[in-house]
Amino acid sequence: MLKNENPLLGSAPPEIPLKNAPLIRVIAQVRFPLIASIEKQNFIAPFQESIRTEYPVLREESTREVKFGSQGEVHISEHIIWRFISADQDWRLSVASSSLALETTRYTSRDDFLARFKRVLSALQTHINPQLIDRLGVRYIDRITGQNLEDVAKLVRPEVSGILNSLLVGQTKQSVSTHIFALPDEAAQLMARWGRVPAKMTIDPAAIEPIDEPSWLLDTDVFVTESRALDVDMIVSQAREFCERTYTFFRWVVQDEFLDRYGAPR
Repeated sequence: MLKNENPLLGSAPPEIPLKNAPLIRVIAQVRFPLIASIEKQNFIAPFQESIRTEYPVLREESTREVKFGSQGEVHISEHIIWRFISADQDWRLSVASSSLALETTRYTSRDDFLARFKRVLSALQTHINPQLIDRLGVRYIDRITGQNLEDVAKLVRPEVSGILNSLLVGQTKQSVSTHIFALPDEAAQLMARWGRVPAKMTIDPAAIEPIDEPSWLLDTDVFVTESRALDVDMIVSQAREFCERTYTFFRWVVQDEFLDRYGAPR
């Protein structure tokens, strides 16, 4: 299925559950115009109370932003990010002055993920109430290691395996490609990065932790950048479309042997 079809068009195929799926992180994010009050404890407190049952742990993190002026002067500013974490630490909700992001390292189903995303968006609307949303994105990250890494040319289609499907595979330490595709049916874009990454290195420290062995990554981000009113149902509906488009692209990338190796039902 999908081998001779365009994965950027048409409907998604039926999901095939993988017992040992190599999915390491899923993220859904909305961005909105800056709301400076979010950095204040007394402002964020009602939001925390509304989600505290699911995310009982709150951590305050400071980030430093460095900008250079036209005359070479350096401007340093610090910003607060609120990290709300589930008791099992498998889920994290990050709220900053211009964004909200829900992420998990234990993804079980599309329906569960989107239901959780809807709940935090509803809390955002009720207690913070940004008037506009500037960006919506959904991101899935898969990682292949061990023997499957050695066999990656058998597991993904030739257009994706690239140099790893050549005589140079034994000498290839790192090979990462980035591609951005237009999605005309959703007025959005799909950015896909894939390739081999050396041990103890990463292509995105914020989302992909480095590990002690080389790996092959598939990092897919479907997003739309347009300013519109915050409508929770509309955002979740579009996020579902993005999840389905990502899965369609994933199924186009992988071969049947990939599905077998990672536990597809027989």
